[in-house]
Amino acid sequence: MASPVINERTQPDKVLVDIVDYVLNYEIKSDLAWKTAHYCLLDTLGCGFEALTYPACTKLLGPVVKGTIVPHGAKVPGTQFQLDPVHAAFNIGTMIRWLDFNDTWLAAEWGHPSDNLGGILATADWISRTSIAEGKPALFMKDVLDLMIRAHEIQGVLALENSFNKVGLDHVILVKVASTAVVGKLLGLTHEELVNALSLAFVDGQSLRTYRHTPNTGSRKSWAAGDATSRAVRLAMIAQTGEMGYPSVLTAKTWGFYDVCFKGNQFTFQRDYGSYVMENVLFKISYPAEFHAQTAVEAAMTLHYKLKALNKSAEDIRKITIRTHEAAIRIIDKKGPLNNPADRDHCIQYMVAVPLIYGRLTASDYEDDIASDIWIDVLRDKIECVEDVQFTKDYHDPAKRSIANAITIELNDGTVLEEVQVDYPIGHKRRREEGIPQLINKFRINLARVFPEKQQRKVLENSLDFYRLVNTPVDEFIDMMVI
Repeated sequence: MASPVINERTQPDKVLVDIVDYVLNYEIKSDLAWKTAHYCLLDTLGCGFEALTYPACTKLLGPVVKGTIVPHGAKVPGTQFQLDPVHAAFNIGTMIRWLDFNDTWLAAEWGHPSDNLGGILATADWISRTSIAEGKPALFMKDVLDLMIRAHEIQGVLALENSFNKVGLDHVILVKVASTAVVGKLLGLTHEELVNALSLAFVDGQSLRTYRHTPNTGSRKSWAAGDATSRAVRLAMIAQTGEMGYPSVLTAKTWGFYDVCFKGNQFTFQRDYGSYVMENVLFKISYPAEFHAQTAVEAAMTLHYKLKALNKSAEDIRKITIRTHEAAIRIIDKKGPLNNPADRDHCIQYMVAVPLIYGRLTASDYEDDIASDIWIDVLRDKIECVEDVQFTKDYHDPAKRSIANAITIELNDGTVLEEVQVDYPIGHKRRREEGIPQLINKFRINLARVFPEKQQRKVLENSLDFYRLVNTPVDEFIDMMVI
């Protein structure tokens, strides 16, 4: 006879409590984290502005019911929309992620911590406008940067040792968890309420990686993070009502997250929460390419000019070999037809072939008109990816965190060009001094895609200086970027 189940509630899982303690109590003292968060904010917004030039993105934006304007609601930068914070978070998060050009974190699980800005900015703006209407002070952009650092840290530290992709879950689960935690802080949740909110995020349905992988790769991967950060705002607001949580959501036997979704394994941790992730985050500065291919694209650009100097072209290439790391082979080594831009920007062969042919790689190069160039597929067929075990080790080494790729080209006449190896992309912490001026230039270019010159100047005057930015009320900052 089976033993009766003991219906006794446990104390909240330690993972939940540790996150809440960090969010509510940790003091961020790292100047590097604050300054990097400043650059991250600019870059993330810029990525959203570029996405606004793509109808495939803008068709998803706006209120659920057309024409709805929410009094004191959150405004969506680059648009005329003023929405409730849940849908504003979806709008901002979708813009940010659409072109796969915002920051990246690579570990056992990868992801894009700035995806959390959707929930942070929408909630902070809504709270600020509501507070002003009630005669209370607004939040400041320093509050936004503070929560960005915390969201980066939660998502990134959870990702260091825990691979969600290996159990078929998409990394946006970490966006949902991190956004729930920091939005809950914004809403003023108590310790208990914030634990409840996090439990709701873990017990929630989680996204499969289906839309990121052949044969189903598709555009949902461009709005999945917007959906996750939006859902986080909703869950935090539900917890704010006093709705109960589920303290052993992770560890409950049979029905908990570990048993249902993580093959019975518990999360492991490499380090405590602090400001490590923001300090070491990776920026996509030069190319809108899946990050495991960033260094491959840099190498391909170098080889494009070498071929040009030899008066050679794609027609003269017999074979291309890419030495790479295991994660790149698992995620973006792809043969066969590529059905849409989302398919192409997750194919290392495509991301190498385009710069070899054209000497560039832009977001528009994933569209059908460029993809129809037969020479792209000819080159793709000539590319072979092989794992370099040392590259894989250095990718996981906390002291290195390289994302190395090396490309060798053999010509039809038997000539083998000298291999080009790039260990760290320009957006890596090790190349910050070189990268930041280009990041700011990227921001200027993206502003110009959406705003008239006078408005661009106003945004730049109020955003490039760190101390001016952090002392700007959130609503005033957003109002500068409304069309």
